[in-house]
Amino acid sequence: MDTAPRPSTSDLVFRDATDADVDTLVALIESAYRGDTSRTGWTTEADILEGQRTDPQGVVDVIKSPTSKLLTVERDGRVVACCQLEHRGTHAYFGMFAVSPELQGAGLGKVIIAEAERTVREAWGAREMHMTVISVRDDLIAWYERRGYRRTGEMTPFPYGDERFGIPQRADLQFELLVKPLA
Repeated sequence: MDTAPRPSTSDLVFRDATDADVDTLVALIESAYRGDTSRTGWTTEADILEGQRTDPQGVVDVIKSPTSKLLTVERDGRVVACCQLEHRGTHAYFGMFAVSPELQGAGLGKVIIAEAERTVREAWGAREMHMTVISVRDDLIAWYERRGYRRTGEMTPFPYGDERFGIPQRADLQFELLVKPLA
C-alpha cells in the first residue's frame, strides 16, 4: 500500500454534520469505497461491490436521529473524513467511516477513530465500541485489530437484493461484528 505524506492533525476540525453537509458527505463516502476514485486509497470495496455505498437519505437519517451523530472532519474548510456514532445503551456503534482517498494511509484514520472513541465515552458513557465489517475485508479488519478491536465471529447476512447497500460481485459477503472495550 502506498501511503500519503503524513499530514499534521492539529489543523483538523471535528464537528457534527448538518443538513448542509449531506451532498458533500455522500460524495466523500462514495469516493472512499466505490468506483475508480476509491482505488486511489486502500479502503476501496470496488472489487466486491458496485453501485452505491450510501445515498442522501441514509446520511440525513443519521444526522436527524436523536441517538446518533455524523462526526465530520474538516481541514482548511474542506470535509476530509466522517464517521457515524450511534448511542446503543452501554455501547456505541461506529459506522459510515470514510477518509478522502488521497489522504488514506497517512495516519488520519487513527486520529479520527481515537476521537470517535473519546467522544462516545465522554458524551454517552459508552463502555464499548461496536462496528460491522464485511468479513472478506481482511486488510481492513487487520487495521481495526491494530486499533484494539477484536473479531467476535458473530456474523449477519449482507442485504443481497437491496441495492441501497451496493450490488455484490460475489456470493460470500456477510458482516462480522468487531468490538473494542473503551477504558
